[in-house]
Order: sequence, then structure tokens, then C-alpha cells
Amino acid sequence: MAAGGADKFSVLLPTYNERENLPLVVWLLARTFQESGNSFEIIIIDDGSPDGTQEIAEQLEKIYGSDKILLRPRPRKLGLGTAYIHGMKHATGNFIVIMDADLSHHPKFIPEFIRKQKEGNFDIVSGTRYKGNGGVYGWDLKRKLISRGANFLTQVLLRPGASDLTGSFRLYRKEVLQKLMEKCVSKGYVFQMEMIVRARQLGYTIGEVPISFVDRVYGESKLGGNEIVSFLKGLLTLFATT
Repeated sequence: MAAGGADKFSVLLPTYNERENLPLVVWLLARTFQESGNSFEIIIIDDGSPDGTQEIAEQLEKIYGSDKILLRPRPRKLGLGTAYIHGMKHATGNFIVIMDADLSHHPKFIPEFIRKQKEGNFDIVSGTRYKGNGGVYGWDLKRKLISRGANFLTQVLLRPGASDLTGSFRLYRKEVLQKLMEKCVSKGYVFQMEMIVRARQLGYTIGEVPISFVDRVYGESKLGGNEIVSFLKGLLTLFATT
């Protein structure tokens, strides 16, 4: 927590081959927090990107200062959940923001997350593509159908109490995220879904903010056939165990 008892927000940015996107997302984050007057830090967890992402992060650390940008790399790809655990060890904020580094999540929504959290004193605020004026831009019909289908299946099987289970743009109280990380066993895309299901089990409160999700600007999408199979296996496992 920042001096004087004010809230501080730690943004966890896991990266892999994001050298083109990283400078822009960091600039947008810094501008957003400065304009809203909120204390912040950005923790970049790079998993041994071969494209030079880590070198870009080192330059950003020099530009913005090591109090605002913290590069905490790992030697290779070790999964999203462990990236958050690794990042949280270095976080000094009392709130954690998780988001993608590929510009599919615009930082302009973060002040709305913060307002929503204060308004309802929520433990978690989740960005949703499926409520209000939320939406997805840049996906072809196949990708939209897969996403909608996955979300529908999840809603039917798990009744999670949130409209967007597979999204990864969220605000957590730090202690809540720590507790959820201890409980979650899933990997890959199922991990985000399990976080919300476990939150419901543990009685945590969830607020939602409609967001626009825009397909990545630079680089290759990481969703493939293996991820879809893993998602379905993970969904059935959660259904059987929750």
C-alpha cells in the first residue's frame, strides 16, 4: 500500500515474444495511472522470449524508473499461473491488475475497474466481453464461435456467477488473489476460469465492467487446437470437482 494508506495497484504483465507491443502497453498504463492519480507499478514477467522482449523491458525500466517498472524474468515458458505467483512475490500494491501484454486489453478500462471496486467494495472486478457494451473486435467468425461456445458451456456446467469466465483482464485484492492461487490447479486457458469458480466457492464478491477486447496488434495468437482440447478437459475436471 502506498504511503498515507492510499491504494497502490501492481500490474502483472506476463510476456512471451511481445517486443513490439510492450513499449506501447507500458506507455498507456503509465499515462492511465498518472491521469487518474493512482499509485502504481508494472511488473514484467518475461519467460525467456527469444525476440528481445527482455531487452526492451530493461530499456523501459531505465526510462520510467525501477520503482515503476520491475523486470522479473524467468528462464523459459513456465505457465500463466506460476507467472502470477512469481510476479506477486515482488508486488508492493494492495491491489493486483492482471491483463495481457498484447494490447488486446486497453488500460483505459482500469479506472473503471477501480471505481467499480470502490462502489461495491468487491474482492474481484472482472472485465467482461459479454455484458453491456462489451465486445470483441478483430476475431473471425470461427474464433468468436469458439469463445461464445466455451463461455456458454462453462455457464451451463459451472453456474459461476460471472458472465465472462475465460477473460484475463481483472482487478483483485492482493490477499484474495494469493488465496485463489493456492487453490487453483489448472493451467493454460482453464486457469482464468477456475479462478472465478474458486472465488465463488470461497464466497468472494465479484463485480463486472464491460470491456472491448481487440485482437492482438502484433505477433501471433497463442490459441490453437491443443488449447481448445485442454480447455474442454479442464472444464470437465472442474465440473466433476466443484
